[in-house]
Amino acid sequence: MSFEFLEKFRDPKLCRQLLDKVEVELDRDLRFMEVCGTHTVAIFQSGLRSLLPEKIVHLSGPGCPVCVTHESEVNAFLDLAGKDNVILATFGDLIRVPGDNGRNLKKAQADGARVKVVYSPFDTLKLAKENPDDLVVFIGVGFETTAPTIAGTMKMARQQGITNLRILCFHKTVPTALEALLNDVHSNIDGFILPGHVAAIIGIEPFKFIAEKYNKSAIVTGFEPLDILLALTQMIEWRNAGEAHVANSYRRIVADEGNQTACNVMYEVFEPVDALWRGIGEIPGSGLEIRPEWEEFDAKKEFGIEIVEGPPLAGCKCGDILKGIKQPDECPLFKKVCTPANPVGPCMVSTEGSCAAYYKYKLD
Repeated sequence: MSFEFLEKFRDPKLCRQLLDKVEVELDRDLRFMEVCGTHTVAIFQSGLRSLLPEKIVHLSGPGCPVCVTHESEVNAFLDLAGKDNVILATFGDLIRVPGDNGRNLKKAQADGARVKVVYSPFDTLKLAKENPDDLVVFIGVGFETTAPTIAGTMKMARQQGITNLRILCFHKTVPTALEALLNDVHSNIDGFILPGHVAAIIGIEPFKFIAEKYNKSAIVTGFEPLDILLALTQMIEWRNAGEAHVANSYRRIVADEGNQTACNVMYEVFEPVDALWRGIGEIPGSGLEIRPEWEEFDAKKEFGIEIVEGPPLAGCKCGDILKGIKQPDECPLFKKVCTPANPVGPCMVSTEGSCAAYYKYKLD
């Protein structure tokens, strides 16, 4: 996709026209939640957050993989770091996620743990081949976007006869989390901007319950200012007409039916299970677990890891922020104890986290 093409979605005059349209047609408060962390950054970075009318309340949802990784899951992979004959492979955004007593993978690495940052799960195949006497454990976090590539990595490992690769699987699925939010009496959400990366895999059908069951609108859209403003304009028009719809406005990337090949690979290797989400708690059927047929790759079975809900980080309000109940500057730790240089909660660790965006763009 060319730079010139994307520039059309950043046209200041068109953006101004849509902002004026929003001002005219918005007759009452609209509390919209963007679910994807990339949308969070786009909204702040483009300046839209400060240009939107006061009647539009922007909420950041549970679409940042690092932010929703539960405290007990963080402690599980921190406990693995430093074990004899274990190399822990991870995406870079997990390196500074805090666990109990201020522990994180960066500190474990400094203390001698073999923690390797990889850019793709496929990199672990080479790592395992180069270290045949060690177990390479990859931390699998994220949503339907990353799960197919990790499933594909496991299939390739089996085909290549690689027996020293394990996956510590903490994947989660987005639609179930959105339903949990809609069932939460404290979460007052009028509509959603849906995650384009997830929808590229699963399509829009899994999100249709939002309109059919809860009478709320939701739109899959892109990450440019015009994409986001068009989605908000459409949401307002539907509400004014007394309608609710789930629509795909990101057809340059997302097919309505998603990517069936990726879905088939994902569900060949993984199966739905109950999962813990930071700040939300357990959501039935919202996680992905390695199927018994692939259990030779299952790090939880290898090390007897059980994930149980424990106490949250003291004072941290990441959970309420992820549910749209609080804004980052309402957390008592924000900018006082919790900063990008010294993150207490995961919403400040990840570049896609709403607290990090608030801090960086000085919205407090």
